[in-house]
Amino acid sequence: MTDRLVTLLAAGPGPVAATLSAGPAAADPWSGDHQLALYLCYELHYRSFAGVDAGWEWHPGLLALRGRLERSFLDALRAETGAVAPLDEQLRDLLVEPADGDGLSHHLLREGERWQAREYLALRSLYHLKEADPQTWAIPRLHGAAQAAMVAVQYDEYGAGRAERAHSRLFAEMMDDLDLDSGYGRYLDHAPAAALAVVNLMSLFALHRAHRGALVGQFAGVEITSSPGSARLAAALERLGAGPAGTRFYLEHVEADAVHEQLMRHGVIDALLRDEPELADDIAFGLAASTLLDDRLARHALACWKQGRSALLAPLDAAAAA
Repeated sequence: MTDRLVTLLAAGPGPVAATLSAGPAAADPWSGDHQLALYLCYELHYRSFAGVDAGWEWHPGLLALRGRLERSFLDALRAETGAVAPLDEQLRDLLVEPADGDGLSHHLLREGERWQAREYLALRSLYHLKEADPQTWAIPRLHGAAQAAMVAVQYDEYGAGRAERAHSRLFAEMMDDLDLDSGYGRYLDHAPAAALAVVNLMSLFALHRAHRGALVGQFAGVEITSSPGSARLAAALERLGAGPAGTRFYLEHVEADAVHEQLMRHGVIDALLRDEPELADDIAFGLAASTLLDDRLARHALACWKQGRSALLAPLDAAAAA
């Protein structure tokens, strides 16, 4: 399906595009084919691709395909998350750091190797090189105090008016420090389905007003858990030989996200629920779905690394050669 989609995007919108709405979506919503096709559809709303006609962004045939992919993905997410815990309970659990954590930041700090840290950055680059862009779609869909607090968070994400301090720029500099290619989308071809799904979730919520609550929940989960995880990652990268540019991104998040956690919980969520209390379940679902996908990516990477193999579709040395 993705091969067919790429061929059509390169050809330009026209009568042939009608076949998009007629063909089947990938059978497995967790497959690389399904997630990559969805990512390609979403990327047209961000920076798009060289040589792709801008008319594709809102083409009815492409939107029909994207809609089928989205519905299948959402069904799979709801099946995996099951009965979602109440929002207050999820938020309370996230505020407690486990004493025996076993996630990616814990692994990289305790026993990670430099090649694994570089792969981690390549996996995360799909989002962090456009950090906060999906969440910006929430701003016109909120109002009053919730909107004001969301803008305050995003102002920091984009460098507080200084382009050189934008978080996406800091991430690119970190990639450069660890001898990675910081070009936008450079490692898309090497990203497994689990990495694509994390970013697709944000775009799915971002591009539908009906999912504004879920987008707030997703973002809150990131901001609440970011500060301690960033501290571990900064220490891990320093241990593995990163210079100042290689740790600046995560050190920035240690301090900034401690503030953002308060803004998201009390400034955005509390204010949003005062205005639209019916969104509580949607916020809870967004938080649960984001946690689920982060866990899936962590399990994928750790399983690969424990077997001594790359978590990417192709190792970074092969990527560099290409």
